[in-house]
Amino acid sequence: MKQFLYPLALAACVVSACSDDTASPSRPEAGGEERRVGVIAQQIVLEREAERIEALGTARAMASATIYPEAAGAVESVNFSAGDRVEEGEVLIRLEADEERLDLRLAQVAVREAEQLLARYRRIEDTGAVSDSQIDEAVTVLEAAQIEVEQAEVALAHRIVRAPFSGFVGLTNIDPGARITPTTVITELDDRSSLYVDFNPPEQVFGRIAVGDIVTAQPFAGADRAYDAEVINVDSRIDPVSRTFTVRARLDNQDDRLRPGMSFSVRFELLSDLWPVVPEAAISWGSDGAYVWVVREGRAALIPITLIQRRQGTVLVNGALGDGDLVVAEGVQRMREGALVDVIETREARMDAPVASWPGADVIQEADAQ
Repeated sequence: MKQFLYPLALAACVVSACSDDTASPSRPEAGGEERRVGVIAQQIVLEREAERIEALGTARAMASATIYPEAAGAVESVNFSAGDRVEEGEVLIRLEADEERLDLRLAQVAVREAEQLLARYRRIEDTGAVSDSQIDEAVTVLEAAQIEVEQAEVALAHRIVRAPFSGFVGLTNIDPGARITPTTVITELDDRSSLYVDFNPPEQVFGRIAVGDIVTAQPFAGADRAYDAEVINVDSRIDPVSRTFTVRARLDNQDDRLRPGMSFSVRFELLSDLWPVVPEAAISWGSDGAYVWVVREGRAALIPITLIQRRQGTVLVNGALGDGDLVVAEGVQRMREGALVDVIETREARMDAPVASWPGADVIQEADAQ
């Protein structure tokens, strides 16, 4: 039996020696120097977690009106064409007004008669030829005649349709000679020097967008250009069906390239806390979760992390990392705790990586290693 003990003991010794050498890559070599591991590292920067929101928006004019006549009658003249810019108070349509002009002249005559009668009464008032009640009656007649003049002037003014504000007129189906009523649509008038864009973000971001924020609005017609728009109103309630709320932004349209009714893709970013940014390739997984290797004082250190948000090639993480720390981007397979590290190359962090978007934001959550 003794002849078999020696080979077994020798084999056990060999296995033990190999295991010690594998577990300690930083162990000094035969020459007495500790082995060094060459890596490529990247400096850590801090960035805010960003969530990109996209929603469909619809534009409306800053001021918009459907123009109706105040009175019925025959059209005498149409003083605009579709697409014309008109100023506030400019005449759009005139109706025939012969009868109204006669009523005004008749009311003016009645006023003059009432003034003359009251003037005669005033001249002889001190003689006792007229009573106080006659004078009061003359005053009342004059006031009534003056009211009739004002009514006639209003009726005459209603025979003219004017622009209530400056803007651009649309199409019209009214021609001279046509008879119209107060229910007849004359045209549409829009002040489109600025447009209001209403859009509906999800309720998850309610309270995180406020008046004064800037969003990006890109029209689907002519998508080669995007516009900055300022939030001017945020609705106070959530729609219980769509689970969204309405936000209104104002968009400058001085160049008059955009039109009310256009649809827009509205985008904006919401930022939260600052987090360290590491390259995606630097992240490893163990039984306790994710971790990265950093170089501190020339040696490797394992730092546990929690993943916050993935971007293109980079990840926002939560861990004991500081701005300017060196994280191992290439060579993580050779890392061991406390190993001597030679940084062959130091890369700069990418600052232009796009962020995830809503809905369906691709946000990495903390997970266990598989």
